[in-house]
Amino acid sequence: MVRSTIRMLIPLEKQSEVLEILGSMIEQTQFEPGCVSCRIYRGVEDARAIMLEELWMSEEDVQHHLRSDKYHKVLLVVEMAAEPPEIRFDKITHSGGVETIEQARIQTR
Repeated sequence: MVRSTIRMLIPLEKQSEVLEILGSMIEQTQFEPGCVSCRIYRGVEDARAIMLEELWMSEEDVQHHLRSDKYHKVLLVVEMAAEPPEIRFDKITHSGGVETIEQARIQTR
């Protein structure tokens, strides 16, 4: 799997426009082949922070998405950022859940 994140600082006066654009994009993206999830987060410690997180089944799925017209909208939003954004693509080889916490807690006893 591949996790894509873009964290950007968007001026407050542009946030409603950015959230509308990204919201429209994720409504469509979540139905693309290979899309596991697509979410938008807002910062707590910095009100200007907005993060787009996407989870994809494969690198090919990500590459297809990056070439799409929908992703062009993301690039336009990135240009609205007050500073260069943090952009990451992380390959995930293993994922755990609550069992990881349980195992760690057992080992400390």
